Amino acid sequence: MTQARRARRAGVGIVSWGAYIPLYRLPRSVIAAAWGGRSLGGERSVANHDEDSLTMAVEAARDCLKGLDRAAIDGLYFASTTAPYREKGCATLIAQVLGLPRRLLTADFAQSLRSGTHALLAATAAVACGQARQVLVVASDARLGYPKSNDEQLFGDGAAAVLVGQGNVAAVIEDFVAIADEVHDVWRRDTDLFVRSWEDRFVIERGYGTSLPEALRALLQQTRLAPGDIARVALYSPDARSAAGIARALGFDGATQLQDSLSGSVGCCGAAQAMLLLVAALEGARPGDRLLLGSYGDGADAVLLHAAAEVSEGRRGLGVSGHVASKRPLVSYQKYAALRGLVPLQPEPPLRVFPFSGATITWRERSSILGLHGSRCNQCGTIHFPIQRVCYQCQALDEFTEVSLADRPARVFTFSVDYLAGGADPPVVKGVLESEEGKARIDCLITDCEPKEVRVDLPVEMTFRRMHEGADMHNYFWKARPVRAGQVAKGG
Repeated sequence: MTQARRARRAGVGIVSWGAYIPLYRLPRSVIAAAWGGRSLGGERSVANHDEDSLTMAVEAARDCLKGLDRAAIDGLYFASTTAPYREKGCATLIAQVLGLPRRLLTADFAQSLRSGTHALLAATAAVACGQARQVLVVASDARLGYPKSNDEQLFGDGAAAVLVGQGNVAAVIEDFVAIADEVHDVWRRDTDLFVRSWEDRFVIERGYGTSLPEALRALLQQTRLAPGDIARVALYSPDARSAAGIARALGFDGATQLQDSLSGSVGCCGAAQAMLLLVAALEGARPGDRLLLGSYGDGADAVLLHAAAEVSEGRRGLGVSGHVASKRPLVSYQKYAALRGLVPLQPEPPLRVFPFSGATITWRERSSILGLHGSRCNQCGTIHFPIQRVCYQCQALDEFTEVSLADRPARVFTFSVDYLAGGADPPVVKGVLESEEGKARIDCLITDCEPKEVRVDLPVEMTFRRMHEGADMHNYFWKARPVRAGQVAKGG
C-alpha cells in the first residue's frame, strides 16, 4: 500500500493551521527609487532586526496552536533554507519555546525550497504509520536577494504552520506526487549571503515551468480528477505571473480557481511560500472542496487535499489574511537595509553594558528564558517572573507551580525610551508589563512599535525575538509588542 493511500484510509490530514508575516512592509517603489530602477509593483514583507526564521516559526506555531492541547503533540518538523544555525537543531529549540513534551520526535528540513512540503509529507507518513499522533510542521524563511536585483523586490519574509493529525481533521491529505529534478536555477552556497540565480528564462522554462506542471499533471491522472474538480489551486510562484501561466496551461481558471500568490502583498517566502498559500487556501475553503498544492525546488511536489466538515474550525489565530492586513509601512530603503543588516551601523557608545551569555546559564534558566515560565505560589497564588524558589508575598519555600506567561494578555505598567542606545531601530523602548491574570510583572523590551505610541496601560502581547550574540551564540528571549489586530499602523 502506498504512503498516500495509507494516509487517506487512516484519515490523516490537517487539524489546524497558522501563519506569521512580519509587521513591516516595504513598498517596491521605495526599493526602485533607491536604485533608480523600475518598481515591480506592490510591497514585500520585511523581518524586523530582532527576527529570523526561527522566531517567525515560533510565531506561526503559536498562531496554529491557540486553544489546543500541546501535550498531544509528539512530533515537530522545522523547514527552512535560512536556519540560524548550521550545526544545532532548531526544531528542538522551537519545541522548548512552545512548551512541548520531552518525548518528542524532532527534525530539521533544510536547503531545499521544497523543504516545507517535504516536512508536510514526512509528517503525514509518521501519523499514517502510527509513529506519531500529531506532528507540528513549521516552515519559515528570510532570504536575501542581491541589492538592486529583482529578487530584492520579489522576496518576502514569513512562516506558516500546520498541525497534522488523525480523526477529526479540517482537511484530509488524499494523495501526492513528488518529482526530483537536478537543475542549477536558484542556489546559495554555504559561503553566500545572497541568493544566486541563472538567467530568468532558463529558470522558468527548464526548472519551474517543467517540474511543477509535470507533478500537477501526474497527480490529476493518478487521482482521475479533471481541473474542474478542483476548487482551489495554490501554486508556489517566484513572481506574480508564473503561477498563472502554469494554471492556464493545465486548464484551470485563473480568476476563480487560482489562489492569490501573495506576490503583491508579501513576496516569495522561500520554503514557507507553498505552506503559506496552503494556509490561505484553507482559510477560504468550504466543506467538500478539493485543494491542489504545488511546491517547487529542484523538482516539485503536488499534494491533493479534501476539505472536511470541520474545515472552518482549523483557523486558530490571525492566519494569513489577518497578518496580511496587519502591517506598518517602511518609509525608506535605508531603514530596510538597517533592519536586515545590509549596512554597518555605528556601534553602541562606550561604557555601556555589553550583552553577556553562557550555555550553562541559558540551560539552567531555559524554562524562564525560552518558555517565559513563571512560578505561581501554591500557598497564596502570587505569580513571579522569573521563576522564584521563595515567594516574596508569603515567603513559602519551594512551594510553586510553573506557569507559562507567553500567551497571557498584559498591559504596560511603566516604560522608558532610551535615545542613547544604538542598534538598527533606535530608540529602544523598555517596559515593565503586568499580566492581566495574576498581575505578574515582566521586565522586557517593547518591539514593533512607534515609541510615541507607547503608553501606560497599553495592551500588549508577547513575541519571541532574537536578542544578541553573546558567547558566540544566538540568544533569544521574549519581548512585548502592541496587539496585532489586522489593521494598518503608521509608517516606520
